[in-house]
Amino acid sequence: MNTLKYKRIMLKVSGEALAGDARRGLDFDIIGSVCQAIKTCTEMGVQVGLMVGAGNFWRGVKDGADKMQRSHADAMGMLGTVMNSIAVADALEKHGVDARVLCAVEMNKFCEYFTRDTADRYLNEGKVVIIAGGTGNPYFSTDTGVVLRGVEIEADAVLMAKNVDGIYSADPNVDPGAVKFDELTYDEVLARHLKATDSTAMTLAMDNNMTLVCFALKDPYNIVRVVRGEQVGTVVKN
Repeated sequence: MNTLKYKRIMLKVSGEALAGDARRGLDFDIIGSVCQAIKTCTEMGVQVGLMVGAGNFWRGVKDGADKMQRSHADAMGMLGTVMNSIAVADALEKHGVDARVLCAVEMNKFCEYFTRDTADRYLNEGKVVIIAGGTGNPYFSTDTGVVLRGVEIEADAVLMAKNVDGIYSADPNVDPGAVKFDELTYDEVLARHLKATDSTAMTLAMDNNMTLVCFALKDPYNIVRVVRGEQVGTVVKN
């Protein structure tokens, strides 16, 4: 336990990352690697909360743009997170990790309803808690949802595992001169309009003094490195 920097985490995994090269659907080899990294964390004594995006199935603000009413499109995105959460929970169980899916929207046939106290109890019991449905409301991303739940469960940090290995001064896929930051403050991210999370998620983290760590999921073992306190990705804090 002395080797751990973060003992309770709220981890965000993008849906696109779970799709692999296919960019749609689920790549179970990738999911298995993520589950193995999470298992390693739990064996080290880390309490893991997890939220999965839905970009591998549907992104309401993008896929439904100008075609659907925004609330309806976002509802479909929330349902996508439920599908991903059930798949990851199943994979974790196959890896010998006890997992529970809690949803921001009542869906008793498939998962339990999220409450802070239920999540806290399961975490203390050593279970991985997968939180589906985002915030349960339209117009909020899963980035905002993971920060909100991280604050609620009193996580030591929110870990953002995405397709980019940190926060850059510009889009590294467009600007070859983009510079990667090792550490930033919330004010710097917001003032420079850096693309780390949406501004609502960043402001919520700042207001609640929640540390964010943004890193690439390309190597799932990065999750373990982060909880150990190794320099991976970009850390954002006050």
